[in-house]
Amino acid sequence: MIFNKRNCLYALTLLCFLTSVAGFGQATNAGKKSSPLFPDDLIKPRMRVIIDNDFSGDPDGLFQLVHHLLSPSVEIRAIIGSHLKAGDPFDPSNVTAANAKKKIEEVLALMNLGKSYPVYQGSNTALANDSVPQPSDAANAIVQEAMRNDTKLPLYIVCGAGLTDLASALLMKPEIASRLTLIWIGGPEYVELASPPPGYTSLEYNLGIDIKAGQVVFNKSRIAVWQIPRSSYRQVLIPYSSLVLKVKGQGKIGGYLAGNLERIMKLAIQYNFNIGETYVIGDSPLVLLTALQSSFEADPSSSRYVLRPAPLINSQGLYEVNTTGRNIRVYTELDCHLLLEDFFSKLSLFSQSK
Repeated sequence: MIFNKRNCLYALTLLCFLTSVAGFGQATNAGKKSSPLFPDDLIKPRMRVIIDNDFSGDPDGLFQLVHHLLSPSVEIRAIIGSHLKAGDPFDPSNVTAANAKKKIEEVLALMNLGKSYPVYQGSNTALANDSVPQPSDAANAIVQEAMRNDTKLPLYIVCGAGLTDLASALLMKPEIASRLTLIWIGGPEYVELASPPPGYTSLEYNLGIDIKAGQVVFNKSRIAVWQIPRSSYRQVLIPYSSLVLKVKGQGKIGGYLAGNLERIMKLAIQYNFNIGETYVIGDSPLVLLTALQSSFEADPSSSRYVLRPAPLINSQGLYEVNTTGRNIRVYTELDCHLLLEDFFSKLSLFSQSK
């Protein structure tokens, strides 16, 4: 390990010289830094990120969005509001992607980030089949960013909901599959890796938003995938005590996040559904696996995954064995301590800076 670090430090020194002379590897048209939490000469972006989530649904996506906005090691190139499944109790309207875009704009306004980031509305409906894309500004933005040749920063698309907009982009421009990595919160358990939870449904929530899109991504494309299935994203629990002590009092955005979660807690009680004193903020691993990668040999080194052939997804949203499937990462253990401590710390620092 010492040998590797020494080599890395030497390479960093050489790279600093090269960049000072020639601007090697610098992205053009870079997005605005998310927030002045740390000095520019200490932390700079080392990856590009497209955020895609159903922000009008489960409020866990709002926690992920705020955390990413407070993470200066990622360069956010686009924020996409995507749709929910038709009739979803979180938002039963037929314009859930439009409502998701409004939630993004609410968050940016509360953080005084206004027009700092390009915000796109995804399709309001799922794919009709696995061959025809749903046109949207979001799908166009994904293609445009993936096809850039003026930056060497790797591109991740981080999705905490359905995959409609990414699938549409892949159908529109199949060659983008080799130019970005998908990090996806979704899919049921793999039976050889984990048992399903009590009272589970065989169709996992996010995959159920658009099964056809899942088939495009898993069955028809060659895109690199880091998957966080249900058995893993359920590991990220925030206790209500921490919400009160470490989130609720942290300025306008802290109050906003806590209020959205408390609204769900109150509704659950009204309908005699007792959710206890924790909440799954299951979209936050999208931050853990990007912004919180290791310093040397950059990777989400504190979390664990297995490599396995990508399964085929059938019409019921279940896995089928695909012996010729490309290898994908399936995350089995997440470093929840690192994730939550970083979130609480950044939220506090941001509140103090106001």
